[in-house]
Amino acid sequence: MTRSDANKMWGGRFAMSPAELMVEINASIGFDKAMAPQDIAGSKAHAEMLARQGIISKTDAREIIKGLEQVRSEIERGEFAFSQALEDIHMNVESRLAELIGPAAGRLHTARSRNDQVALDFRLYVRDSLDAFDTTLHSLQQVLATKAETHADVVMPGFTHLQPAQPVTFGHHLLAYVEMLGRDRGRFADARKRLNESPLGSAALAGTSFPIDREATAEALGFDRPTANSLDGVSDRDFALETLAAAAISAMHLSRLAEEIVIWMTPQFGFVRLSDKWTTGSSIMPQKRNPDAAELCRAKVGRIAGAFQGLLMVMKGLPLTYSKDMQEDKEATFDALRAFAVAAAAMRGMIEDLEPVPETMRAAAGRGYSTATDLADWLVRTLGLPFREAHHVTGTIVKRAESKGMALEDLSLAEMQAVEPRITKDVFSVLSVDASVRSRTSYGGTAPQNVRKMARRWIKRLEKAPGKA
Repeated sequence: MTRSDANKMWGGRFAMSPAELMVEINASIGFDKAMAPQDIAGSKAHAEMLARQGIISKTDAREIIKGLEQVRSEIERGEFAFSQALEDIHMNVESRLAELIGPAAGRLHTARSRNDQVALDFRLYVRDSLDAFDTTLHSLQQVLATKAETHADVVMPGFTHLQPAQPVTFGHHLLAYVEMLGRDRGRFADARKRLNESPLGSAALAGTSFPIDREATAEALGFDRPTANSLDGVSDRDFALETLAAAAISAMHLSRLAEEIVIWMTPQFGFVRLSDKWTTGSSIMPQKRNPDAAELCRAKVGRIAGAFQGLLMVMKGLPLTYSKDMQEDKEATFDALRAFAVAAAAMRGMIEDLEPVPETMRAAAGRGYSTATDLADWLVRTLGLPFREAHHVTGTIVKRAESKGMALEDLSLAEMQAVEPRITKDVFSVLSVDASVRSRTSYGGTAPQNVRKMARRWIKRLEKAPGKA
């Protein structure tokens, strides 16, 4: 088949023959070169183990390790020439190693297959990502908790159905995300525990006849133990699925916070300000300040959750052990992990930069008769009304205030007594938004004293155990 025939067959995108198309579809170096540091680390541990076990000579091992270090240096400096013809990062590294040290390079692959090699590299890459995520989320929690303590007294509306419900404090609102991120870090930590077994030594699928020491390579690479079944060792991708699932949940939390920032920044709300560092202007409307960073954080969950679903579909019908389908495990995973890292770091920057507008928040907190529940609670606590009756009385009073276009606390005592004669002037002590939040002293409630206490508890916890969930 000629090149022109190929073009007719495949359309304008590929001006190449089927053989060339095979190279295009088969090669993974375009994305799996991201695993170069992990590939070299795994190869060094393998070479050292082979030498200790007497499977290769110590001289060959030294040459291999020296050559691998040179390859690493070339990649880090951007001098390494990646070849699509060599398919993947493993063959690219091995080929360059052979150029550097000669035939000894061929001994590196003794008692190893690309199947357990890629499984190892992928685990190491995901593990490194998990460690980075924990550090970033830990830092985000610190920023949120610190800002929560600073703004423990700032009153804002709490919403249900995005309608004003009850007054809360801005600090209390921020601490809700500290709790969410704590659970996210727990999920990442759990995923890391299950991931932390080394597949190296599983070889192609059945293990090897060479007297290798899998415990030694596992220890050298920071794993808790080697995988117990060679078939599972080369074919398992649970670690990536679990990490993506945890990342999708955490990205969803970041997306919710990002959405709130977007809403709060609208002129209709005007609850918060972000500086020029985290906003952009319009090409045509000079007055605009757009929360682009928050919007992009809001969107990242789509890519991350999509990657999780995509990998599920790749893996769902694969018999043991390795199939080429599994090459499709990495590109979307790498993209999702990078997207999460960027979103989490950007959110940390935004929260650090963000400042509330207390007067606007306070004014909004008093709208929509948000202290109606405080009135009902007062009727129960002071007059002894059953709550359902108190609920009815309060609803009637709210209706009167609404019909007059008045705030609840501006309604006269006489108007309230027309509904329930036993109401006294003491009722006005609970109708302000400040009184409302001060009264919510139950554990986990929004009272400023609660918020300060919980914020300090989190700050102390995060300082005591940085990088730990």
